[in-house]
Amino acid sequence: MNIKFIIIFLLLTFVSVSAQEMSFEDYNPKSTLVVPENPIQKAKFPFIDVHSHQRSMSAVALTKLITDMDALNEGIMVNLSGGSGNALLEKIESIKKIYPNRFVVFANVNFDSVGTTGWTEKATTQLEKDIIAGAKGLKIYKSLGLRYKDSDGNLLAIDDPRLDPIWAKCGELGVPVLIHAADPKSFWDPMNSDNERWLELKTRPRRKRSDTNPAPWQQIIDEQHNMFKKHPNTTFINAHMGWYANDLGRLGELLDEIPNMNVGIAAVIAELGRQPKNANAFFEKYQDRILFGKDSWKPEEFSTYFRVLESDDEYFPYYKKYHAYWAMYGLNLPDHILKKVYYKNALRIIPGLDASLFPKD
Repeated sequence: MNIKFIIIFLLLTFVSVSAQEMSFEDYNPKSTLVVPENPIQKAKFPFIDVHSHQRSMSAVALTKLITDMDALNEGIMVNLSGGSGNALLEKIESIKKIYPNRFVVFANVNFDSVGTTGWTEKATTQLEKDIIAGAKGLKIYKSLGLRYKDSDGNLLAIDDPRLDPIWAKCGELGVPVLIHAADPKSFWDPMNSDNERWLELKTRPRRKRSDTNPAPWQQIIDEQHNMFKKHPNTTFINAHMGWYANDLGRLGELLDEIPNMNVGIAAVIAELGRQPKNANAFFEKYQDRILFGKDSWKPEEFSTYFRVLESDDEYFPYYKKYHAYWAMYGLNLPDHILKKVYYKNALRIIPGLDASLFPKD
């Protein structure tokens, strides 16, 4: 056996062994399925993104955003990162000067120091000032329920009675509360071969939770629902479909129980796309309670949302393997439901939006 043959044999053996030892993170096969494909780069109808985050709303930033929004057919962007006080006012004034009808902002509340003398009154007064100044709603981050502690060092519950005046004030002023509570339940589940989010937790280990870090998932979710029920005169938008997009039956029960709760689809489109028949029936039944949202501002990712909602395509991939390694299918929603999800529901729930940007029918 000559040396050249031995070298070739060893190389082939090495390549074969390396391929067999490939990690799960690296394994990402391309489908060989040949089916009709209808990528959608622009929404069929103008839409309102009720779940966006923008740090800057300077004239330069807004002009760049408008270019991308027009390409997507986005009519109005709701920036949930409005802040409060002067920071909020700066954003509102910038919007008024250049694109007064294409952007709105939601206010935020800092829940540090709850329990100190006068906190509730001060926070409620500031919130009212922010709404009068032009904020169109209140955004609550997941820090409430996960991170904030009261003045005694106890984890602050979402349904803490000391926060009731905040939710009541929003109802009084006629503005919605968009709230993100907890995270996917899989973050609390054992990190083993049964966990669908294993890859995400492996690559992003700080997302792993437990019943003591800082509380059980169901406890946090129940606090949120309890708060909704305590304030029937306030309209709530439950971000990420309340982390029940993978259990639409249960989500439907909650919507039936809590008539002032609506849901946004931001960051859970992959869950809907893997159950097209079930999701289609859900959209049919709750068409007046579902709002379009995306969350992270990456224009190239919106096409996946459009394709799931509008097309009847089969077996196409999500754009983040660690979020969803499965394929998705289009829901092929009818126009009257698309219009509600894209803009009609948001126009009804969020005050002061420019309806002239959207079809009249």
